[in-house]
Amino acid sequence: MIFDMLTNSYLYTDISARMDRAFDYLNLTDLAKLPVGRINLDGDHVYVLVQEYTTKAPEEGKWESHRRYLDLQYMHSGCERIDFALVDTMKLGGYAEDRDFQAMTGTGNPLTLVPGSFAVFFPQDAHMPGLAVGKPSWVKKVVVKCEL
Repeated sequence: MIFDMLTNSYLYTDISARMDRAFDYLNLTDLAKLPVGRINLDGDHVYVLVQEYTTKAPEEGKWESHRRYLDLQYMHSGCERIDFALVDTMKLGGYAEDRDFQAMTGTGNPLTLVPGSFAVFFPQDAHMPGLAVGKPSWVKKVVVKCEL
């Protein structure tokens, strides 16, 4: 897992060409103008999910991880808590191959995404996104999915 500010994204170049593409997109695009939905950068290899929603209470959250993609989650507006843990410490549930979604249960540690910050979750990183920091609030988040 990586947790940092987008202004430091240059520190993570050359981890993968697809992740470089994701950081280039986030750094060079006027994200405020993006509509909610999917934007293909390289077909199913690299794509963007622009999301707007109200964060939820932790007891409403769901743990997840992904086998085929890494998640680069960038907070544009608002703030949210994301809990994280190592997949190896979790109790695995079902895997939905069509959505690349590994369900699981367990406990983890919190981090808070604020505007300008991002987190990268690799296959070994369980995460529970979309959680409220205090009271539920509106957020705009840009998630870039990079095929491994």
